[in-house]
Amino acid sequence: MKVNGVAAIVTGGGSGLGAATGRALAAAGAQVALLDLNEGAAVEVAGEIGGLALACDVGDAASAEAAVARAAEAHGPARILVNCAGVATAGRIVGRNGPLDLAAYAKVIQVNLIGSFNLMRLVAAGALALDPLEGGERGVIISTASVAAYEGQVGQAAYASSKAGIVGLTLPAAREFAPSGIRVCAIAPGIFETPMLRGLPPEVQDSLGAAVPFPSRLGKPEEYARLAMAIIDNPMLNGEVIRLDGALRMQPK
Repeated sequence: MKVNGVAAIVTGGGSGLGAATGRALAAAGAQVALLDLNEGAAVEVAGEIGGLALACDVGDAASAEAAVARAAEAHGPARILVNCAGVATAGRIVGRNGPLDLAAYAKVIQVNLIGSFNLMRLVAAGALALDPLEGGERGVIISTASVAAYEGQVGQAAYASSKAGIVGLTLPAAREFAPSGIRVCAIAPGIFETPMLRGLPPEVQDSLGAAVPFPSRLGKPEEYARLAMAIIDNPMLNGEVIRLDGALRMQPK
């Protein structure tokens, strides 16, 4: 899909992978709406790229519906959705203080998995009503999984299962929307330079990067954005989850 002039929505657009993707889409001529729970962060990035910043709790139906509606008022219904909003709360299923608080587990599922589905259903509904573009495409939806979906570590039960849910969602969604020309893919990043990791001491960051076979470093958000743009550009990419990890395979701990 050619993105020039096309409306796009990026969740988690105030920082990290979402901000980098928003910048890449805007540089290619897309009309970008950045959704983020941290509205101030989204406003800063939107001001940089000439986009629209909207406060949104992706796991809440009413909040997401309002944000998607406001984006459509400004840019028209979105043809592109990139789901980058997520949380990574860690905790053993049974720790020193007993079983993991169920609410903590539910929060991760609510944001990472239900939030991705929530935006998918809303953006797809709008795109289905649009006229097809050249080649019959109406839209492209990309969600963010993780290598933890395949090699979840001890303490990652909530995060890994939320990301595995995104892996499981991708193919049935792609099959459902295929007759209407909406493609659905997911990216499964390895260890990337996100705000959470940048808060760790430099020696810890270096150690994490050294675990990556090649290149032996943390991934850059711009590299995620480049893959997202490649998926959008290539009409044969559909129903696929693409690992972006430098050949990393996570160890149990």
